[in-house]
Amino acid sequence: MRMMQTLVVAVCLWATATPGDCAGRQEPAAAADQQRKTSEPYTGDLSIFESAGREKRLQINRVMDILSINAGKSVADIGAGSGWFTVRAAKRVGGGGIVYAVDINPEAVRYISERAGKEKLQNVKAILSKPDDPLLPRDSVDAVLLLKTYHEVAHPVELLRNLRAVLRKGAKVGIIDRNGNGENHGVGKDVVIREAKEAGYKLAEQYDFVKGDGMDYFLVFTAGE
Repeated sequence: MRMMQTLVVAVCLWATATPGDCAGRQEPAAAADQQRKTSEPYTGDLSIFESAGREKRLQINRVMDILSINAGKSVADIGAGSGWFTVRAAKRVGGGGIVYAVDINPEAVRYISERAGKEKLQNVKAILSKPDDPLLPRDSVDAVLLLKTYHEVAHPVELLRNLRAVLRKGAKVGIIDRNGNGENHGVGKDVVIREAKEAGYKLAEQYDFVKGDGMDYFLVFTAGE
């Protein structure tokens, strides 16, 4: 007998973009947003994400509480990297839930699949996605987390619009990133809020507890009607 599974998605993606020369003319809002600076996607040693004390610094259990990631939910960690968040979400949702570890890097997808096997996490499914589309089932997601990835997304409005199709009613979309100029592994939270609004989301909550230096922020969005 198959158990009904609900879905939570934590999301993380990349791409690069170069600002265009808009002097003297008006650009459509979507084009302007997609031309903002972005950081190069990380393709190095995945173990870098497993630094000691990271769980405490990011207060990841509090993050999951806010996103309502509980037993029976399903989580997709998009841009999952090493699966650092994936494994924590998988343990929280238990056998009645599922975690989709979504990434555009084939090596990360392979790494997470092997890790889930070693840690006997049968509720993890690794997904090779597109940079602007998580490739998840429609109407299947209860929550989303983009963890330190948004600054690498070249077409954020397009990504967020494609993400809307997989969200269930009341789903939460969480974005954790650091303030920056887009190409220094950070992006201003006002930019994120503006782009999310353009994609049809409403800002529900915002926090700054995820790091003591005040540089990191945690934004929670819901999809508008």
